Amino acid sequence: MASLASAERRAFALKINRHSSAEIRRHFGGTYGSPQVSMQHSHRGSNASASMCFTMPQSYDAVEPLDLEEFLMSQLQGGDAALMRELGDFPDDDLEVEHVEKECRTIRHSVPDEGVELDFHVRDCVQSYTQPWLMVSRRCQGDGWSAYSERASLHKTLQKQTFESDLQPEKPETRVKSPSLAVLSDDSGRTLTSSDFDLRSGLTPDPRVDGLLRFSNHDDLDRFNLEARQGNRHADLFALYPPTDEDDAVEIRPIPDCPKEHMGDRIIIRCQAIRFEIDVEPLFATLALYDLREKKKISENFYCDLNSDQFKGFLKPHTPQTDHSTLSRAAIFSITYPSPDIYLVIKIEKVLQQGEISDCAEPYMVMKESDSAKNKEKLEKLRSQSETFCQRLGRYRMPFAWATVNIMNVISTATLDRDTSDSDSLNGKSSSLDKRGQLPRRNSERFATMEDQCNMSAFKPATITISTFCKQEGDRLSDEDLFKFLADIKKFSSLQRRIKTISGMIKLDVTPVHDNPMACLSAELIPVKPVAEKNLRPIKEVLEFPSSEVYVPHSTYRNLFYVYPQRLNFVNRLTSARNITIKIQFMSGEDPSCVLPVIFGKSNGPEFVQEVYTPVTYHNKSPDFYEEVKIALPARLTERHHLLFTFYHISCQQKQNQTATSETFIGFSWLPILSCDRLQTGQYCLPIALDRLPVNYSLHSPEKIPPQVPPVRWMESHKGVFNLEIQAVSSVHTQDNHLERFFTLCHALKGGAMFPLRVREEKIPENKLEHELKLSIISLPSSRLEPLVLYLHLVLDQLFTLIMQPMVIAGQIANLAQIAFESVVSIVNSLHNSQELARDQQGRNGLLATYLYWVFRLADSPRDLLNTGPDGVLPPTEGRYSTMGRASASTVGAMLLQSRLRSSSNPDIPAPHSAEDTEVKNILSAKGYNNPGCRMSTYVDSSSHPQRSTGGTRPSNRKQFHEELALQMVVSTGVCRENVYKYAWFFFELLVKSMAQHVSQLEKQDVPRRSRFSDRFKDDIATIVSVVTAEMGTILVKQQKEMEQAEKVNISLAFFLYDLLSLMDRGFVFILVKNYCNQMSAKSISMPTMIGIRLEFLRILCSHEHYLNLSLYFSSPASAPASPCPSISSQSSSSCSFQEQRILGLFDLSQEFKQQHYLTGLLLTELSAALDMESEGSVDTHRGKVQMKAINATYSLLCAHDLDQRCAQPEVRAKVATLYLPLVGIIIDSINYLDFTVSEARGGKNKTGGSDEDPDNVTPINQSIAMAIAGNPFNTLARNALPSMASVSGKAVATLSAETSRNLLLCFLWVMKNAERSLIQRWTVDMPSAQLNRLLELLTICVSCFEYRGKQSSDKVSTQALQKSQQAKMQLEDSLLRGIGARGEMMRRVGGSDRAGQRENLRWRKDLTQWRQTNDRQDKTKAELDQEALISGNLATESNLIVLDLLETIVQAVPLADCKDSVVGGVLRVLLHCLTCNQSTTFLSHCFSTLRALIVKFGDLLFEEEAEQCADLCQKVLQYCSSHEGGNRSQACATLYLIMRCSFSSANNFSRVKMQVTMSLASLVGKSDDFHEEYLRRSLRTILAYAEEDTEMQNTPLPSQVDELLRNLNSILSDTVKMREFQEDPEMLMDLMYRIAKGYQTSPDLRLTWLQNMAEKHKNRKCFTESAMCLVHAAALVAEYLSMLEDHKYLPVGSVTFQNISPNVLEESDWLVGWLVD
Repeated sequence: MASLASAERRAFALKINRHSSAEIRRHFGGTYGSPQVSMQHSHRGSNASASMCFTMPQSYDAVEPLDLEEFLMSQLQGGDAALMRELGDFPDDDLEVEHVEKECRTIRHSVPDEGVELDFHVRDCVQSYTQPWLMVSRRCQGDGWSAYSERASLHKTLQKQTFESDLQPEKPETRVKSPSLAVLSDDSGRTLTSSDFDLRSGLTPDPRVDGLLRFSNHDDLDRFNLEARQGNRHADLFALYPPTDEDDAVEIRPIPDCPKEHMGDRIIIRCQAIRFEIDVEPLFATLALYDLREKKKISENFYCDLNSDQFKGFLKPHTPQTDHSTLSRAAIFSITYPSPDIYLVIKIEKVLQQGEISDCAEPYMVMKESDSAKNKEKLEKLRSQSETFCQRLGRYRMPFAWATVNIMNVISTATLDRDTSDSDSLNGKSSSLDKRGQLPRRNSERFATMEDQCNMSAFKPATITISTFCKQEGDRLSDEDLFKFLADIKKFSSLQRRIKTISGMIKLDVTPVHDNPMACLSAELIPVKPVAEKNLRPIKEVLEFPSSEVYVPHSTYRNLFYVYPQRLNFVNRLTSARNITIKIQFMSGEDPSCVLPVIFGKSNGPEFVQEVYTPVTYHNKSPDFYEEVKIALPARLTERHHLLFTFYHISCQQKQNQTATSETFIGFSWLPILSCDRLQTGQYCLPIALDRLPVNYSLHSPEKIPPQVPPVRWMESHKGVFNLEIQAVSSVHTQDNHLERFFTLCHALKGGAMFPLRVREEKIPENKLEHELKLSIISLPSSRLEPLVLYLHLVLDQLFTLIMQPMVIAGQIANLAQIAFESVVSIVNSLHNSQELARDQQGRNGLLATYLYWVFRLADSPRDLLNTGPDGVLPPTEGRYSTMGRASASTVGAMLLQSRLRSSSNPDIPAPHSAEDTEVKNILSAKGYNNPGCRMSTYVDSSSHPQRSTGGTRPSNRKQFHEELALQMVVSTGVCRENVYKYAWFFFELLVKSMAQHVSQLEKQDVPRRSRFSDRFKDDIATIVSVVTAEMGTILVKQQKEMEQAEKVNISLAFFLYDLLSLMDRGFVFILVKNYCNQMSAKSISMPTMIGIRLEFLRILCSHEHYLNLSLYFSSPASAPASPCPSISSQSSSSCSFQEQRILGLFDLSQEFKQQHYLTGLLLTELSAALDMESEGSVDTHRGKVQMKAINATYSLLCAHDLDQRCAQPEVRAKVATLYLPLVGIIIDSINYLDFTVSEARGGKNKTGGSDEDPDNVTPINQSIAMAIAGNPFNTLARNALPSMASVSGKAVATLSAETSRNLLLCFLWVMKNAERSLIQRWTVDMPSAQLNRLLELLTICVSCFEYRGKQSSDKVSTQALQKSQQAKMQLEDSLLRGIGARGEMMRRVGGSDRAGQRENLRWRKDLTQWRQTNDRQDKTKAELDQEALISGNLATESNLIVLDLLETIVQAVPLADCKDSVVGGVLRVLLHCLTCNQSTTFLSHCFSTLRALIVKFGDLLFEEEAEQCADLCQKVLQYCSSHEGGNRSQACATLYLIMRCSFSSANNFSRVKMQVTMSLASLVGKSDDFHEEYLRRSLRTILAYAEEDTEMQNTPLPSQVDELLRNLNSILSDTVKMREFQEDPEMLMDLMYRIAKGYQTSPDLRLTWLQNMAEKHKNRKCFTESAMCLVHAAALVAEYLSMLEDHKYLPVGSVTFQNISPNVLEESDWLVGWLVD
């Protein structure tokens, strides 16, 4: 480790220093009296711009990284070549640029017919909609996180752990009265003997532990225990720990959804029946959806009829063929914006007949089905008339009736009827919400309204029956009239009287659509997958016309045209034409043969037809129409394509002199499809030509027809009399002026255009094409949002093509890169600023993210796309093309200087200079961008500027897109520059994908990584990173309101460098990371904000799939030294001293470590800095969040390693764990910051049986209170206490939350679990004793934090216990604070209300995980709770076994240590704490094995030096001897016998052990409420069996001594029997305890124990006087004993000292003298 002066060390790098009290006083005195400190504080307070700033340590700057590429090359050529090649460098096939075929819903893509010559725009559209997606992926990306999703099935592979707290003890049978009870009640002075209870009679010992005395060699014993512990262990520790909240998981970059055709919520409507009172003629139904609120039709028409074969025969003369697609009776409707005012309207038509609608409807209104026999003749007549009309007028229709139903009411009712517990309903609800989340925000209120009412995707199938039809009225057929009818129905909930009704029935089935049904047809009549095997009746998808904008880019070819004739006005014409119909045709020319069969047919007829007729309103000269004509537009449209309208009068009754036809010609009208090469849509009012069509009429609109010879006769003097509306649903025709102009001019550059070029009504000569194209590019962002979004992919593709390739216009090179780039920036800004468009959690616009991930690809080589010159010759290519159309170097340099000097809202308003402007200027100047002539010329002659041989030059004849894009980002100015860095994520991801495609091409040529990109490009990247970092710093220092924006830019920059690590020279990227860190550190940013920003940045970088390789983990000195356990003499050698320093250095965050393991060093630096932050007033909460963020970042990183299959091998995990050894040192130094509150309520009761007042049940007190108890109010044990005490008043001990502490401790356990054991052992040998003690204390905290809470606590939460725990904690704090003095009293008085409020608001404190987990549990099933208990039980077992492994490692290193006595004692303390906590049987068996090994190896040391802990050990072992779990009893019995056996070698030790065991049992019996004497008596019998079966000790007094001890213990147990009987009688119980205590007058130790038990019982009953008297007797007994041992003035004379309190204490003297005499 590099030696640093103490003044230059970082706070987190300092060792813990032990200072004397005098040093601390001198330090404090000097601090408070130092004028320098006062000046520092004054200066800090005066800096208003950087509120709460922290002094940044000098060593906080990032170190210089290694040259990674050179290091890898040198390392991979030697050493463990196989492992290093596998793990050291990135895989050869790591980067994958793949083409993924688009998933097509239909059996084929919807594309134009083959053989049709397409123009450039249509060709681009078709290619965009059909070409495969281009995806850039990395083979191993996400490997570390994929296993996280597999936790759902984890419980199936786990072994169930048995915990005593989960087991219900067997109810013992009625006890047989003991023979000693009568003796006890009759003669209380008698001492019990072994004759009262015989252990050998009637008791069967538990199974003995095999091989208890098998091993004479300690190494063999350790090896055996190690193998036993390693069996059935869970390899993945983090898989057992619940996943953390993903709020700060910034490294998760969501993958955008694949682009697809927009669909709303879909429902199927099946037409089951249409019936009227009489059935005499064919009827035809048309279904459509209408939104009353928006007054808009929201679906196209669906046509069906249910006519019988007889009626179909009536129409056979007019039906040349019937295609299968027209037989549909079911339709799929889509609803994007659900509204309570959506109605399904069914219109019924019939064949045209003579008479008004009322006349034709009268039979339906008069006749009844029940009277069919009576009206048989009338019905036959009507049927005959109908057949006649059908044969003659079968092609014409007339309106008849209509019906409606509120479809949303039906769905809402079906949703309420569905069982809410149905899992399908719940799943459907979530999918509906997900789908709705993609919609614009404008309709959010409507979504919220409908969400409460219905679930569009998961309602119960419903049947609609409509029994009333409304008769159509000839003068009220328009959509406006229909909406009035619907409004009346909604308002009055019934039909008005003025509306005449017809009796009948329509039966419809409505069901939700989950998957595409069989035999489904798209809106273009293309079969949808899955295709039906049988010839099923098809289901048609009905195209939706959304009521509001839908911002989803086109992804399929669609080119549909809808014609809506609305009104015809012949009122002023003196003609007999009254039964008027319009024949509509789509023509490709003026000849009658040019009619195209592109009109979609209706039901039971041809799929496509050449003409359609509108329904006829009888005797109406100004009819309204409601017809919808759906047309499939040809892909190639010419100026000759037009709609032809022919108007006829239809004679309903054939006259005698009339010819066969019933049509009487009235006139013509037409509408050209294109106007100035743009598709015509909207409202039109056309004139009607009476005689003939003019010559070349299709080239002109009817309103602007040129004069004809002879002149054309027009109706109404050429006035418009025919109203119609045209709508287009097209993914080819943009219907936006700006987009049309842009695409037209761009395609003119591709060749074939004739100049002057006509764009709408303009004619553009070739010499003005460049100017007009630039104007069109500038105006692109002015397009309406919806068409811009619909054609977003095409627009961006075209702009990127202009950026990359130099255009040749009129023989001159036209550079459009700069203006195209600025247009891209403007579009990106517009999309982000739109409130209609959704963004993800990282602020990325969803549409742009989708485009980058799936669509973007590099254009073809510009050489193939260059336009030819005027003579058809390609321009010369001797020179290189630069990329910007730059005026001059001085001009651009001035623009760069002004870029930050302009107002963001108005770039024309200069702003004052600032420091940030200077910073950006310096960055650009350093890169040479302000130097005259630097990269600014449009054309560079290669002869005068020869190319260098290095990679710093660009190809001579081709521009690379990534280079061009980077340059444009660097030299952008003004508002464009601001937006570039504001939305930097888009340009970063664009750069990365273009670079990946470039690298993919280079990899085929095996180009080294360093040579992939030019030096100039690297300079651009470095400049971009520097400028972005400077922009962030500016925001963080001065614009706090835009903090969120800075965080998003920071995340974008991090992901950019994250991606560059897979593409560029990794050493270069590390330099960028270093520059970023140092540049941020130079800013005057508060420490919490600084660390938070850098943490998010590093967390993303460290989530790289090859992070371990980047951190050079394989080069870590992970293997242990050659001599893991050298002799004692070797330790003193100088070489071993160096070795010790090397091993200890592995656990330090040294400069060498941070340089070699760069990313890991940076992350651990931030973690250590976050933990070292001082608490300063209002930023305390912010500091806590930053600390949690730092710990969670480390936690998530280790979690990824743990679940990564590449790290599954133990040797790999050992190397990875070695990489994190400095983390262990950081955690040990941070021990005082940990909250070791058990975040999950302990399961069951404490092993002592635990009264409510048991201190073990009280949550630990505040850390400052604990330090007050320790006599250290200033917490000098904290990390780097002395230098951090410059301002004690401003420094508070920062305690992490319980959950954050657990995350940090889990990281520690993972490192300890996977690190090489010999390395850890050597580390513990070389560790200073103070540091080792802190390590043992940390292990104790780990045991508490991961304690199993118990299954019972999962089912029922003990709120009372929690409240008592909190109350006891506050009472203790109050008493301690009062003990400090007046300050404590004041705190108590002032803080009383705060504490009450804190307790009241406990449930809102997220850091108290008991409440949060409790509330979460209430909604969980028993199976889920059992699963949680299973996983948490395995976590508790595994974490404790890791602690046990480490303790064994420490113990085995003890012979090499100098202070083995304190080490063994510390280890024993941790083991005792383990026994105190709720443990599984699996862990207890290993824990007792470790205890036995400790006793065997260090028995004498433990018995002599650790007497107090031995007493505690005896009590804990006796506790488990009374366990109702047989395995625990067996282990405890074996351990207790081994304690007796090992202590037998020394008489003093054995006597002490006997006394400790006896007193422990007496204490246990007196205090425990749930003590099981039956199990303990069986355990005593088992210990006796051990003594009897120990052949080695049969010839010694040990068996008899053990027998005697067990008899005494058995006698003590007998006292519990009587005490149990008087448990409900406190007076009798205390009297019995008094006699028991009196009975032990010859055993002062037991008498003292029982006196203490009595005092405890009295105190529990609030009998404080009696309790005090018991303690007085106990004190007298102790005083008497001390006076006999030694005579000192400060000691009491004996029991006489207490006789003034109670004369009865003199009895203690008599009993003690009697005992000594005996």
